[in-house]
Amino acid sequence: MTSVMRRASHIVLGTVIFVAGIAAGTLHARSAAVQNRFGQPKTVLHVVVYKFKDNVSNYDREKAISGIKDMAGKIPGIKNVWLKTSRNQIKDFSGVYAIEFTSGEAAADYSESPVHEAWSKMWQEQRENSLSFQISNP
Repeated sequence: MTSVMRRASHIVLGTVIFVAGIAAGTLHARSAAVQNRFGQPKTVLHVVVYKFKDNVSNYDREKAISGIKDMAGKIPGIKNVWLKTSRNQIKDFSGVYAIEFTSGEAAADYSESPVHEAWSKMWQEQRENSLSFQISNP
C-alpha cells in the first residue's frame, strides 16, 4: 500500500507541475500578444503645423497656443489637446498642435463654434502660414 500511495503522489505531483507549465506558457504567450495590440479609435484628430509672423512676440505666441487649451474647456466634444511641439520636421515652421475630437460631428461643431471663431480671428492675425490635417478611422 505504501508503494501505491507513493506512486499516486508522484503522478499527482507530475500532473501539478505539468499544469503549472501550461499555465505559465499561456500567460507568457498572452503577454507577448498584448505587446502587439493596437486600436483604431473612432475619434478625429485635427493636426495643425503653423508658422508665426516674425513680428509676433513670445508672449503673444504663448497666449495663442494657450488659447487652444481654453477652447478645449469650452467647446463640447474635444477629448484631448497636444500643445507642445516635441519634433517638427517641416523646415521654418514654428510648431505643431493637435486637437482630438470625440467624433466627426464634434469636429464640425468646433469649426462653427463662436468660441473657435473668436480664437481663430486672433490666430489669423498672428500666423504667417499653417497646414492642417484631420485624421480618422473608418
